[in-house]
Amino acid sequence: MKSFFVTGTDTDAGKTVAAKALLDYFAGERLSTLAMKPVASGCFNQQGRWVNDDALALREAMTMDCDYSLTNPYSFEQAIAPHIAATEENIEITEQVLVGAFNDVRALKPDVVVIEGAGGWELPLSDTLSMPAFVKQTNAEVVLVVGLKLGCLNHAVITERAIRADGMRVAGWVAVDTQSREMPYREQNIATLTRRLTSPCLGILPYTPDWRGRDLSTYINDFCR
Repeated sequence: MKSFFVTGTDTDAGKTVAAKALLDYFAGERLSTLAMKPVASGCFNQQGRWVNDDALALREAMTMDCDYSLTNPYSFEQAIAPHIAATEENIEITEQVLVGAFNDVRALKPDVVVIEGAGGWELPLSDTLSMPAFVKQTNAEVVLVVGLKLGCLNHAVITERAIRADGMRVAGWVAVDTQSREMPYREQNIATLTRRLTSPCLGILPYTPDWRGRDLSTYINDFCR
């Protein structure tokens, strides 16, 4: 089994769209897939449980099935930083619960697990825990999602360095057009990312309003073989 952790240059970088594209790609390669959104804030009540729209989108794209609680172990109502949302609800996010959910997903024996993070790489989960600690336990390769907007060059380079400094392997990066209005000098910015980032470009995703119902696999480069 291979696992990939999808992180972003910041919030709203296009992580869910990129994660969905990866799931579409692996499905096209006839690989069985499961997905996780370990921590999510900004949830709504569905049949008595808090669920997250991004997590539901990932569940729609994965080829296998599992209980929602394995996809999204921690779900919080308020759309705020997860560690603050957890404090407001008197809940502690623990590495034990996150790793336990991942191990339960792995026990279902998918070929690939795609894990979408929240916010950026150094997301705090509590006063003593941050997301990289969990990622290390999964041994996942990291996919960096770069939202194409002003400031993304600096954020991308710094984030890639931070991932490597934490001892994680960067599988590559994916650029995402997050807005209908194209970023000024888009191609020049992509060329700069290609030169400055040390990992390969895995794909460039155009702005796609109906991305949830589209097959995004064609935008992902062949990298899993």
